[in-house]
Formats: sequence, C-alpha cells, structure tokens
Amino acid sequence: MQNHSEIDQLKEIISEKDKIISDKNHRIQHLEDFIRSLNQKQFGSSSEKLESIQADLFVEAEEDEESTNTDVEQSADEATITVATHQRKKHRESIPADLPRVEIIHDLPDDQKVCPHDGTALKNIGFESHEQLDVIPAKIQVLHHKRLKYACPCCEGFLITASKPAQPIEKSIASPGLLASVATQKYVDALPLYRQTEIFKRIRIELNRSTLANWMVKCGQLVQPLINLIHERMLEQNILHADETRVQVLNEPGRAAETQSFMWVLRSTTPTCAAVLFHYEPTRSGKSAEILLRDYQGALMVDGFSGYNAVCDKNHIHRLGCRAHARRKFVNAQKNQQKNKTGKSDQALAYIQQLYRIESDIKEKTSSEKFTARQQQSKPIIDKLKIWLDKSITHSPPESVIGKALFYLHQQWPKLIRYLDSGDYPIDNNAAENAIRPFVVGRKNWLFSASQKGATSSANLYSLIETAKANGLEPYAYLKNIFTELPNATTVEEIEKCLPWNCDLKNEKQ
Repeated sequence: MQNHSEIDQLKEIISEKDKIISDKNHRIQHLEDFIRSLNQKQFGSSSEKLESIQADLFVEAEEDEESTNTDVEQSADEATITVATHQRKKHRESIPADLPRVEIIHDLPDDQKVCPHDGTALKNIGFESHEQLDVIPAKIQVLHHKRLKYACPCCEGFLITASKPAQPIEKSIASPGLLASVATQKYVDALPLYRQTEIFKRIRIELNRSTLANWMVKCGQLVQPLINLIHERMLEQNILHADETRVQVLNEPGRAAETQSFMWVLRSTTPTCAAVLFHYEPTRSGKSAEILLRDYQGALMVDGFSGYNAVCDKNHIHRLGCRAHARRKFVNAQKNQQKNKTGKSDQALAYIQQLYRIESDIKEKTSSEKFTARQQQSKPIIDKLKIWLDKSITHSPPESVIGKALFYLHQQWPKLIRYLDSGDYPIDNNAAENAIRPFVVGRKNWLFSASQKGATSSANLYSLIETAKANGLEPYAYLKNIFTELPNATTVEEIEKCLPWNCDLKNEKQ
C-alpha cells in the first residue's frame, strides 16, 4: 500500500515537472520568436512581398477544374513548382512630348561637305536625332504692385486709388507662387524649412526658418473654410477609410515636449469625392475618433484599433476589417520561421493571396459583378480559411508570433468578412495607409511641429495636397491657384469653386 502511495506521489512530481518543462519550452519558443522578430526589424527586409516558392506550396490550382476540392494541406504535398524563364527589359526613360524644345543643329564644316572621291557637293539626306532633358534653376522675380491714384483736376478734395486683390498674407513679401513653392517643397518633397532657407541663401534671398514657418501657419489658417467643406463632403459618402499616426508637438499646454500626439486621416475614394483629410488631435482616444467622424453613418474601413469602437456603436457605422493588417501579422510570423521551412504562416498567406488574386481579377468590374464574384469565388476560400483557423489556433501558443497572428485573425473575423456583403466594400485599408505615407515620410525629415497651430496648419495643407493629387492636379499649380483665389472668395459658392474636383488645372504649367 505504501509503495502505491509513493508511486502516485512520484507520478504527481513527474507530472508537475513535465508541466514546468512544457511551460519553459513555450517560454523559450516565445523568446526565440521575439529575438528573430527583433533581428528581422533591425536587419531584415521590410517588404511584405511573399516568396513565390513558399506561397505556391499552398496555392490551390483555381484554373484546374478537377482540383477545386483539393485542400491546402494536400496541395502542399503534391505541389510542383515551375518557374517560367523571362528576359528583363531595359527601361528607357521617356521625355514628355508637351515640354518645350530647343533645337540645336550640329552641322559639318564647309570643307567637309564635298565628296572626297570626286569633289561633288554633298546633299543633305536627313539627320540623326537625340534628345536630352535640361533643367533651368528656379526663376526668381519680384512682383511690383503699383496702385494708380487719380484726382479730380477741378476739385482738390476728390482722390481715388485703384484697389488691389486681397493677398494670402497681407503686407507680406510672399506671393501666392512663393507660398505654394515653400508648401510644395515641405509637404510634397519632404524638404524641411531650414534646408529651404539654405537654398534661398544661394540665390541671395535672406529668409529665416521662423518666417517660413509663420507663412505656413497662416496658409493653413487661410484654407480652413476649404478644409471644412471637404470634411462635410466626405462625411456624406457611403464608404470611408481611416487611420492614424504619431506626431510630436513641442509646445502643447499642460503636456511635456516628448509627449506623442496623433495625426488622423480620412480617405474617400468615390469618383465624385476623391479626398484625403488630415486631422490633428492631441490623443488617440475614442473622443478624437468621434470628433473626426461626427455624425457619419456609412461603412468605415479601419484596422483593429479599439478607439473606433465607441463612435461605430454610437452612429451604427458598418465597420469593415482590414485584410492587409491580418496578412501583415502572418508575414511577420513567416519571417520568424527557420529558413527554408514552411508552417502555419505560409498556409494562411496562401489563402489570403488567393483572395487578393480574385480582387485583382475583378478590379475593373461593376459593383454587382464584384459581389457575384466574391460570393462564388472568395466565399468558398474564406470558409476553408475559417476551418483551418479554428483548427490551428488551438495548437499554437498564444504568446508566440504565429499565435498572435492567429488570435488577431480570429478576433477580427466578423469585420474581415464583411467586404463580401457589397461589391463596393474594399478588402483592406491600403487607401488610407497610402494616403498617410507622405506625412510619415515628411515626419522623418522635419521631425516635429512647434505648436498646435503648426500641426493643424500642416494637417490642412497635407489635406489639400493629397486631395489635389487624388484628383489628378499638380500640387504646386493647385496651391498657387487657391492662394490666389481663396483670399477673394466671400461666398460658399466661391469657396466651392476652389475644391480640387471643381478645378481644371491639369494642363496648367508651373
């Protein structure tokens, strides 16, 4: 009896030891994943492009009608990889045909225009042509405004002076063209103001950084009525994209200089309102999302950020999940795998790749055609993905990289499949991410905003520039136009004429 008791005690001890070992193994696996993740971020490629061989291991042959019922796991064992040979074409830069041409004739000396055999004068039979692209540095000029004055020769008391159109910044040396140039270089070309001052110095123009910064703040305030109209038009749309990113503002009341603030972005892709709206808020809270979205009641494409939950619930917004965010987590997990090995991340990415392939094929289809294609082609793949997800999530440690990817996919699943409900719904939030990218690139150069006014003005100018680009307008030409016209706009109708989709500046030259 005693022996049995001792055996049971030993079994319990062994069981506890096994549990400890298992926990430690999970911990080791987690730390190894973490180390690989850090190494990837520090030294690896940032591209999310899939390795074609790994991806193809799990891709079902949609083109083969006989294999439509083959599971992903089966295709992994039976796949054969064929890489088609190709020749890389040499890219040749083209020069736009509408650019002005300066013709330079290269002729023979007169003594070479005779035949060396019989002395007969040579006859011109054509020419060989070669074009070069030439650049002339920026042309600087002074606009000298003269307001003519008139007086009555008969009576000394009557005097009249010609009026001058309102200027974007009154009593300033900055013309609409100069302001547009500074704004374009900072917000399009990501050229910080201090570098622009150095460029001006080379052409003997002394403009300090604080002066340029003050100009940009005033320009941002000038266009505020236009920003308000764009915001109103966007909230009238059926579908919006949203995203947010960090921005540092040095002088905010009651906040340390190193405190992170946020730049929010709304994106509308409808043909009648192709617009991008940047909006500055000190925090990333749900209150900020409510300010941005106000009484919006359409469909909203965002990532899994919980800050949108309150406004979506309050306004009954149809929230869509971003497939690209889910995909990105599996890409990170794939990068943490041991080299030349496949795993769950490859299987997930293969399914997602098939969904994106369908979206690429139906890109130019009508809304109803997209809906039909998604029901017939995408939904069966999504159903298989769900079965695979439910099976895989139970066999993956939740703290591992692949476990986190699986959990995110599981948590966001209802939102991720809502794009099936309409042919108009997007599959991901790439439209917002692409719109916010110029701001992120610029931030790496100018680093921070000095004040809330500066951050708000930057948001306004980024909004106009990116909206102009979305409507096929050249940013400098558009900014110069609105800096000229907007100061003289006194009615809503006149302001509306300055909206990017109401301007026809596609052919306007700088």
